[in-house]
Amino acid sequence: MTKILGFEENTLRSQSAYWTAREIEQQPDVWQKVADGIIKNHAGLDDWLKSALSDPCGRIILTGAGTSAYVGETLAPFLSKALSRPVEAISTTDIVSAPEQYLIKVKPTLVISYARSGNSPESVAACQLCDQLVENAYHLIITCNKDGALAKVDNANNAKYVLMMPEETNDKSFAMTSSFSSMMLATALVFKSLNQKLDETINISRSILNTDFLRKVEILSQKPFSRVVCLGAGGLLGIAREASLKILELSNGKLDCYFESPLGFRHGPKLVVDKNTLVVLLGSNNEYTQKYDRDLLKEIKDDNIAKNIVNLFEELGVRENALDDIWVAFPYILYCQIFAFYKSLALDVTPDNPCPTGEANRVVQGVKIYPHGGK
Repeated sequence: MTKILGFEENTLRSQSAYWTAREIEQQPDVWQKVADGIIKNHAGLDDWLKSALSDPCGRIILTGAGTSAYVGETLAPFLSKALSRPVEAISTTDIVSAPEQYLIKVKPTLVISYARSGNSPESVAACQLCDQLVENAYHLIITCNKDGALAKVDNANNAKYVLMMPEETNDKSFAMTSSFSSMMLATALVFKSLNQKLDETINISRSILNTDFLRKVEILSQKPFSRVVCLGAGGLLGIAREASLKILELSNGKLDCYFESPLGFRHGPKLVVDKNTLVVLLGSNNEYTQKYDRDLLKEIKDDNIAKNIVNLFEELGVRENALDDIWVAFPYILYCQIFAFYKSLALDVTPDNPCPTGEANRVVQGVKIYPHGGK
């Protein structure tokens, strides 16, 4: 019988862990489907984007809530460099709560919205506020649910384009895993000015799913951590933030989780490190940035406080200068998802539904959207 993350299917189902394991492990295969879908739709999408980006002074906003917001936080630095224009990551939760602080009426704006279900109240509200408060707003909607409210928003004047992810990315588990990485990949492929390294990204990711490697991650997860710190520079800070959230979610809040940049970590946050802290460095493959990564890594080791430190650049055997950081991001988040899954089981939490008492839900509940009077 085929195993998933090292477990028999019956075992996973009995522990309410099947969907999380399956959706983590399927990612390299799903990424190829995402790429094939972008190729299939490229002509119409390219023409639409050309119109949406026709004003070189226009804004590009990447938005979503929670994990979907971190898609944008990861991509914004890489896209800004690739497109030679500012790209901003602003969460839907920020836009909805204070739209006048984030939207500029006279600036043509392309809003790229990310959503697994597309049914979070803020998702549709953010689009509506952009249409209401910006004179010329375009919407590229990247979602995993064809039946979600976001996928069905009105498309007046051809101002909206919906890019659907493969059906299996609409994760059934509580935690977003393949949905996160697939929406991120789709955006990287849509903007062709990003150097394409998908094949090598998939190969490295498949190596993480090797039985021996999985066992190493599982053994690490069984150590008695009470705190995890994830560190990444540039766009990898977005991956560090998402990794921190994934560990927090799948542990049902039993672990303290933090994220920072390697340089920022020295400015106070390093005080969280104690003997029960796991430090995970999402090491950059940029020669300049690596210098700061290495300095901090040495400093933490010299402090001799944290007993467990993982540098994913070395742990995954990434080849020097072979992949830009945008492509290293995919195996990095895969590793962190796997660690979070194993840690969840080690803590006797059920990964598919880590919070059965309902304080947190797969689709956020209880958000009331208020009408905005601005024109």
